[in-house]
Amino acid sequence: MSLLKVSGTKIIDEQGNEVILRGAGLGGWMNMENFISGYPGCEFQIRHALTEAIGSEKSDLFFDKFLEYFFQDEDAKFFKSLGLNCIRLPFNYRHFEDDLNPRVLKTSGFKHLDRVIDICAQHGIYTILDMHTAPGGQNTDWHSDSGTAQASFWIHKDFQDRSIWLWEELAKHYAGNKWIAGYNPLNEPTDPSHTRVVEFYDRVFHAIRAIDPDHAIFFDGNTFASDFSHFGDAYKNWTNTAYSVHDYSVFGFPGAPDAYTGTEDQKRRLRRSYEKKRQWLDERGLCVWNGEWGPVYARKQYEGEATESINEVRYKVLQDQLEIYNQDRLSWSIWLYKDIGFQGMVYTKLETPYMTRFAKFLEKKHRLAVDAWGADDTHVRHVYQPLIDLIIQEVPAEYRDLYPHPVWKLSDRVGRLSRNLLVSEFLVKEWAAHFVGLSEEEIDEVAASFKFANCAHRDGLNKVLTENAKAVGA
Repeated sequence: MSLLKVSGTKIIDEQGNEVILRGAGLGGWMNMENFISGYPGCEFQIRHALTEAIGSEKSDLFFDKFLEYFFQDEDAKFFKSLGLNCIRLPFNYRHFEDDLNPRVLKTSGFKHLDRVIDICAQHGIYTILDMHTAPGGQNTDWHSDSGTAQASFWIHKDFQDRSIWLWEELAKHYAGNKWIAGYNPLNEPTDPSHTRVVEFYDRVFHAIRAIDPDHAIFFDGNTFASDFSHFGDAYKNWTNTAYSVHDYSVFGFPGAPDAYTGTEDQKRRLRRSYEKKRQWLDERGLCVWNGEWGPVYARKQYEGEATESINEVRYKVLQDQLEIYNQDRLSWSIWLYKDIGFQGMVYTKLETPYMTRFAKFLEKKHRLAVDAWGADDTHVRHVYQPLIDLIIQEVPAEYRDLYPHPVWKLSDRVGRLSRNLLVSEFLVKEWAAHFVGLSEEEIDEVAASFKFANCAHRDGLNKVLTENAKAVGA
């Protein structure tokens, strides 16, 4: 066990030895996400709907047991057995503060966060604390839990002030804990001005440093951790700091531009996409961490006989990305560790109470493409295409590209506003209704579907990760 810090382009331990962090994000846990956990819309919506449907006592029981079962000692033991050494812990600010009672710390938020940090430490696994959801929403996507496509964090200073206050509280709580590799103050910002994100980073850096001078800080690039070009010289004042890119490849998702076979041209495109994200950092000799990346995978209940062939291609994309990272001795955190079968290293079995109870509902969600992440809109494209055509017809081309372009194309924006926000909103109460009439014991059984013992392993993915963890020593 050694406190880690950033030195030049490397992460090192207290003896000055290089440490390469290889691991995964515990997405869908203290920041629940719809494609990970199977609900529609945003986390705050389903929490409210479930309380309305079955009462606060049973609702609180489900969510508390979900958090307990989602990551336990068995998970950490398995994770470490793969040769991995770091878990990124995304959390929602709502665990620590209420919007109607701002700046009053909910110490209950530390219950499960402390528990998982301690479990990981017992197995020799570092953790990185990631504020995945900030007040007001720091980005335009569902995982900022705002329920809108607007990143209000950047236009209301009080949201920023509250986030800094929370990081001060976190720094007080975790200063001196050597098993924490560092703090990731803001996940995937989308600041349209490209300047307020830098100003916020400068403020949060100094706020943390006034309390905790030792832990490393990991700053995401703007526009979903892809753009550092507006950071100027601010980095010169940020000591013991690394910078996070998120390197998802279009080849790892439905609707890829062409079938991935690993040709030299395709590998060149993989490398170019990755190098573009880190170019500004490399020119200044800064430390780079790949905080998120990885393909999504086909599921037999939806893709049928094509499932295995699709996934073999995705494993090839995964391997080719890792070959690039290994050449740079890059630290990385794949997205993600556990879910209901779309991207996780382990995933809830179909015969568990949660998956059987929600089977038809999940099929409908998939068919309606109400989740943004890796959605296949084949069955509903004809419904939304007239709206896209209308905008193209009525809006001159020079006005169609709204920030965050090119991450959001015109069709993506229509999809998010109409499917992922509007249609999904109408499904929230239907999700909650699946719990009506359940006893406390039955609610516990549903939550227990997420226990490690009730999960299958994505062996193809885990095999590639293990082989590459061994390939680059730490």
